[in-house]
Amino acid sequence: MSPKELPRELARTLRSYMPVFDWGRHYDRDNLTGDLLAAVIVTIMLIPQSLAYALLAGLPPEVGIYASIAPIVLYTIFGTSRALAVGPVAVVSLMTAAAIGDIAASGTAGYAVAALTLAFLSGAMLLVTGLFRLGFLANFLSHPVVAGFITASGLLIAASQLKHVLGIKAEGHNLLELLGSIFAQLGATNIPTLLIGVSTIAFLYWVRGGLKPMLRRAGLGPRMADILAKTGPVAAIAATTLATWGLDLQSRGVAIVGEVPQSLPPLTMPSFDPALLSQLLLPAALISIIGFVESISVAQTLAAKKRQRIDPDQELIGLGAANIGAAFTGGFPVTGGFSRSVVNYDAGAETPAAGAYTAVGLALAALLLTPLVYYLPKATLAATIIVAVLSLVDFSILRRAWTYSRADFTAVAITILATLIFGVEIGVMSGVLLSLLNHLYRTSHPHMAVVGEVPGTRHFRNIRRHDVLVHDNVLTLRVDESLYFPNARYLEDQLYDMVAHRTELTDVVLMCPAVNEIDLSALESLEAINTRLAASDVRFHLSEVKGPVMDRLKRSHLLEELTGKVFLSQHDAIRELARGEPRLRGPSVPVAPPAEDEQAETFGSRRNPEPT
Repeated sequence: MSPKELPRELARTLRSYMPVFDWGRHYDRDNLTGDLLAAVIVTIMLIPQSLAYALLAGLPPEVGIYASIAPIVLYTIFGTSRALAVGPVAVVSLMTAAAIGDIAASGTAGYAVAALTLAFLSGAMLLVTGLFRLGFLANFLSHPVVAGFITASGLLIAASQLKHVLGIKAEGHNLLELLGSIFAQLGATNIPTLLIGVSTIAFLYWVRGGLKPMLRRAGLGPRMADILAKTGPVAAIAATTLATWGLDLQSRGVAIVGEVPQSLPPLTMPSFDPALLSQLLLPAALISIIGFVESISVAQTLAAKKRQRIDPDQELIGLGAANIGAAFTGGFPVTGGFSRSVVNYDAGAETPAAGAYTAVGLALAALLLTPLVYYLPKATLAATIIVAVLSLVDFSILRRAWTYSRADFTAVAITILATLIFGVEIGVMSGVLLSLLNHLYRTSHPHMAVVGEVPGTRHFRNIRRHDVLVHDNVLTLRVDESLYFPNARYLEDQLYDMVAHRTELTDVVLMCPAVNEIDLSALESLEAINTRLAASDVRFHLSEVKGPVMDRLKRSHLLEELTGKVFLSQHDAIRELARGEPRLRGPSVPVAPPAEDEQAETFGSRRNPEPT
């Protein structure tokens, strides 16, 4: 590399790992206007959310604001989404509480240190995964399973906040424990607290459905009416805080937030104690997976609306940096939030700089506004959380999964039940495990079909779905999956069953239009098939092999030892190999009860009835 090229290469590397140097070069006044407006709106929305999610995580309310300042700035530098708003979110806050609840008591220094350490571990995992370009691993957690977990988590979160709405003490790590504890304490319900909580919930639901139409009738534009409707929690906080102060409800048993320090985020240090790290390692991995999947889904959805590009690996780096920042500034694990990101997008955010301006707004709030929330009832924050998370509950995923795929339905149902009955950690692990098992089962049992020629065409289709022409001396098997070690033996077994009793068979053709890969185990299986068929005086052929697959086969001994040929098309194979007149086979062709060989030849299709 010449000295002249070095600065350009350095600049390219900086833009790759720090996208701020890319979009920042084109930043102009129009971007500034849109970003500032979005920042003001998101800041107003984020203050009550941050306080509420800190409460959900079992931490002091100011920690929610701390976790929303440095992480946002770091994501602005390293992230690629122009609308994603990073900070505490409901599901990750619940997972944080579940992870450290058994390690230390809420409100203690040990609890706060465990939260910092959890954020650090999660950030380090995300950062390393992004640097090594391993973002594709998150694809193994299927969307239906994630939807099932979020639905169950929404119910758990709502149940965990009922104690604050009722003004009682209740504990539990799963739905059964929580509900049992709540019912046992119902007699101790504080009526003023209940009135605050229920009225706030009712108001927030009305804001979601009724305020926007009312503002539109009053003459406001659709965008401004929508934005104002989404800032409804601020009005609820102001009203209930004033009511608690004016009526001295604290003396009547209403729990309040109390004193919140007026300060910027402190410099903190996570613990590197091996015992604590080992306890938090698995929860940190699960939080990283769920946080990344949720964040990348939101980022890609919003980016698609403006035809922008999201780099998943760089998003891992951005989220990793944000969590590490939270660990050193008094926070807890964070990720991209759906509701605030949508508000950020709708409010006109043009670049990630909107996040930096939001951080400035939150810093000012931490310095100037915290005395105003002294009399804020915890019931109001709990009501805010309940209304927010119940929108995440979507049981329709069960109906859609049942209709489309029973395997996906089973995975979703087990994930929901495991989360509700055993807690969030078991629920996440169940979802991850089921996603992997589902994938492995499907790829280890590939759909295979005996095919014949559609009359009058050069197309070949499944004999169980179409009326096609077949020849008794040629068996054509199409496999609709790449061939690798989990399914190599399955291919062997199915093929041997299909040819076992066909004495008139002279040729077998493996049709490979959907085979993108053949690994060494599958290659050995193809060699074994070739040898075993040769012992029965049956030639083995391949057809429609893709170029990259063929390149690999040429580096093996299979093509030299192959008893048959490799045909460019299945039509060429039939033209050369077929003997005698073809006969019509298919679902609408009346035939006698199938013989043992015909039962065997469609066995793979019966077990895997995907449409082909």
